[in-house]
Amino acid sequence: MDNQRGFTLIEVILALTILLVVMMMLATTTGKTVHIATTSANQNAAIQLAIDRVEQVRADPQYDGLDSMYAKTETTFPTLSGFTRVTSIVRTGGVGQPNDYKKVTVTVTGPGVSPAVVRTVTVAAP
Repeated sequence: MDNQRGFTLIEVILALTILLVVMMMLATTTGKTVHIATTSANQNAAIQLAIDRVEQVRADPQYDGLDSMYAKTETTFPTLSGFTRVTSIVRTGGVGQPNDYKKVTVTVTGPGVSPAVVRTVTVAAP
């Protein structure tokens, strides 16, 4: 009887199959992780754009000039290509009326941002 060492062809094929399955699972998981990280970064950027605009509006002392200053659509962000920030301002009441306030809504869209990020703030007349 020979004292042979080594693996049979079936053992080698089985080991390669198991290795292939593990490598495919690892590649799939890595791809999903990269996608989630990218989407998360874009979502955070959109949230920050919306919060920045809301804070600018809240800090602006010129109540009557809010519409002309902030109500617009912006698409040029140096580090965020493809992002759009729309600021809309709706006034309720008016000068001399008891309910005089503006509802400011900021909507940010961009690649990987689904659904759109929306932040709203109400600013009352001084």
